[in-house]
Amino acid sequence: MKDKTKSLQSLDTLFIRTYGCQMNEYDSGRMADIMKQAYGLRLVALPEDADVILMNTCSVREKAEEKVYSELGRYRKLKLKRPDMIIGVGGCVGQQEGERIQKRAPYVDLVFGPQTYHRLPEMVKQIRRERVHLTQVEMPEIEKFDHLPKHQGQGVAGCVTIMEGCDKFCTFCVVPYTRGPELSRPVADILSECRQLLADGVVEISLLGQNVNGYRGVGPDDEEWDFTMLLYAVAKLDGLKRLRFTTSHPMEMTSELCQAFAEIPQLMPYLHLPVQSGSDAMLKAMHRGHDRDTYLRQIEELREYCPDIALSSDFIVGYPGESDADFEDTLDLARRVGYDSAYCFKYSPRPGTPAAHAEDNVPEAVKDERLQRLLTLMREQSREAMQRQLGRTVEVLVEKAGRNEGDMEGRTADYRIVHFRGSARQIGQVMPVRIVETYGQSLRGELILAGD
Repeated sequence: MKDKTKSLQSLDTLFIRTYGCQMNEYDSGRMADIMKQAYGLRLVALPEDADVILMNTCSVREKAEEKVYSELGRYRKLKLKRPDMIIGVGGCVGQQEGERIQKRAPYVDLVFGPQTYHRLPEMVKQIRRERVHLTQVEMPEIEKFDHLPKHQGQGVAGCVTIMEGCDKFCTFCVVPYTRGPELSRPVADILSECRQLLADGVVEISLLGQNVNGYRGVGPDDEEWDFTMLLYAVAKLDGLKRLRFTTSHPMEMTSELCQAFAEIPQLMPYLHLPVQSGSDAMLKAMHRGHDRDTYLRQIEELREYCPDIALSSDFIVGYPGESDADFEDTLDLARRVGYDSAYCFKYSPRPGTPAAHAEDNVPEAVKDERLQRLLTLMREQSREAMQRQLGRTVEVLVEKAGRNEGDMEGRTADYRIVHFRGSARQIGQVMPVRIVETYGQSLRGELILAGD
């Protein structure tokens, strides 16, 4: 027994490989927190230096499973050299694949879903003591938030997950099957975590959820709060300079939420509002729950309250049955909106989704051609949006040192990266910067000091 206890105590280092969205980044941070509390594990930058390797996966994009297995093939070589190393696969691919992962990669010790990572210490303990392989992919309510240590903020910008799951069941999307139904955290728990981050030096908070604006949580008065009510409450917290949220769904885009952009000074003028297609026929086939006119009216209302709001979106081209006319409708919608940025993808069937049973009848060559046309338009819009920044003086939250010596890096209110000459003592401050140059995905500026 002593030897096994010693084996448990010999765990020193942890490597986490994170795929996907900000919510996965958030989850990875909490995994690191709980493993540090349980075993004193410190994060390392390379998997070969780790006693425990955890993969926090995402199954939204094409060939997600194959990317995981490819990465696992590299870890297998490390396991052969160090049999006591623990390898775990978590997140959405873990939830989706379950025991199939260990059948295909028997050197994987642990497979776990997004709702069970708070159990990591006990699962690791069982693996070490009993030399077993575990799979835990059940989906209880989001109890994981009740069992996590207090998160220590890192840097000046932090994230807080306020709800998980999705009830929308878009035909192409695996999230409802890997993350489960929409479940919202109580308001008091969210505000407590936000206060902790602010006490740790964070000044910008991003609220996260698969459908973040679909939040419906229990308030201090035991009544249901919607997302807009939560925004106003978070904005009142001492020390908060900036507030953001992602990802939103058009079905939950209320007039009250649009108005909040005008009424909450801390709420930054940036919104990611996925549309997926500009064709009513495709939106109906995708089970999106809205049409193009509804979406365009929402954009119009947003700009009435916040004229300078920066907008980004998601698009899928080549969905089963998409005609040339459907795709032209998508291009037309994109031109009407005028996005600052967008994520554009070719359709690929995701296992377990309704669309996977439909005939994937748009030829790959057509998908490729449509994707390139859409990307060309988006690059043009993004370039024009960046060019409009030239000569402007913008407020930049200084986040960290830049790559070049003497440079600092931060973000504008509308989420653009800016590089400028500055000093480390400015980190955490909002500084005026005049934009003098544009790069592909970032800006160059000159800090304006008092008296300039």
